[in-house]
Amino acid sequence: MSKRTVAVVGGGCAGVLATRELLRGGDDRVVLIEPDEPGGGLAYGSARPWHLLNSRAGAMSADPDDLGHFTRWSGGTADDFRPRTEYGRYLRSVFASVADSYGDRLSLRQARAQRLVTGGLALDDGTTVRADEIVVATGNPAPAQPAARPEHPDYIADPWAPGVLDAIPSDVPVMLVGAGLTAIDVALTLTADRDRDAPITAVSRRGQLPLTHTAVAAPPVGLALDDCTTLRDVVRAVRAEAARAGDWRAVVDGLRPHLDQLWTALTPGEQEAFLRHLARPWECHRHRMAPSVGARVAELRAEGRLEVRAGGIRSMTAPPAGGLLVELEAGVQWFGAVINCAGPGRLPAAAGGFAGSLLDAGQARVGPHGLGLDIDDAGHLIGADGQTRDNLWLIGPLRRGARWETTAVPEIRAQARVLARSMSPVPA
Repeated sequence: MSKRTVAVVGGGCAGVLATRELLRGGDDRVVLIEPDEPGGGLAYGSARPWHLLNSRAGAMSADPDDLGHFTRWSGGTADDFRPRTEYGRYLRSVFASVADSYGDRLSLRQARAQRLVTGGLALDDGTTVRADEIVVATGNPAPAQPAARPEHPDYIADPWAPGVLDAIPSDVPVMLVGAGLTAIDVALTLTADRDRDAPITAVSRRGQLPLTHTAVAAPPVGLALDDCTTLRDVVRAVRAEAARAGDWRAVVDGLRPHLDQLWTALTPGEQEAFLRHLARPWECHRHRMAPSVGARVAELRAEGRLEVRAGGIRSMTAPPAGGLLVELEAGVQWFGAVINCAGPGRLPAAAGGFAGSLLDAGQARVGPHGLGLDIDDAGHLIGADGQTRDNLWLIGPLRRGARWETTAVPEIRAQARVLARSMSPVPA
């Protein structure tokens, strides 16, 4: 019986966890394709020391069989909110441990996967990788960009591009497009040295910031949802239980294991209604700030250094003197820099890279509501012809739409375990 070769495209969190499970759970050869050091990715590779995880250490283990692994590795407690840079080091140590144990079956190709070719993948260094199975673990789609965005050096489309935030003068007002966790990270970076005396304004449609974790987690509260047949029923049940329990966080956390089932049970119309009216409030409650981050944000707002506004951006123009004039619903205001902090964009426009090449080739299709790529129940990609691609697998954030809860470590490590077990053996 010959060994298969599995190519894992992407070496961030999803790629490292998939590689780990594939090697530990079988005897396949695994090729990880990642141009940078495995374990970084956007979330952990570009973080600063003051950027903390938005989940407690007790939730962040790479090992489904040892949920305290990261807590012990970090030397802290399960309730800690550790630096994201530290979690990047943890993922690198996980990969190094796997490489030490399974180095005869693991290889790392430091390049970018460009497209499928017969029998494998073409890389951007001009070489190819032979692969029997391919796991797509490329992370989130590209960020959404405001329709009014200009082509101008003072409009920053990617806040994590090297050096762009450090180059912004501390005496010019800055506008953040979006008010989510990325905007919080950017605001913390801009104010880290405490020398900035010009205000930061975060603008989003609802003007809602993420809410804050408590210092110590309350036990999750389960909900009886058997009688809920519509989205309205679920919302009523959640609100009633939150009022009864006294801590909405425990109710939100108790929903987590059931979110994919609830999402797929909704009609397409109900899903669209959720995305239009409830997704942002849900994200604010579900993906919360660490307590110390929440306290720092409250301090910045109280000092007048951070303002949050609700509304849209009507236009952006570039005056001769520099900066950008932004027309908001309340009027026109000048900013020395405008930084895009929006969340992932919709596909196909936001696909890019290898995922975009799969769409272009018809080997994948856009999933529900353009949030990700379409998959079957096992995690196989579905092509433009509606047929399952039996040797193409998807893990991580690009499952969004076909599933709902698919961006955090607990869900990704579970996906990695199921994926490794689902790959059928090579016939004799």
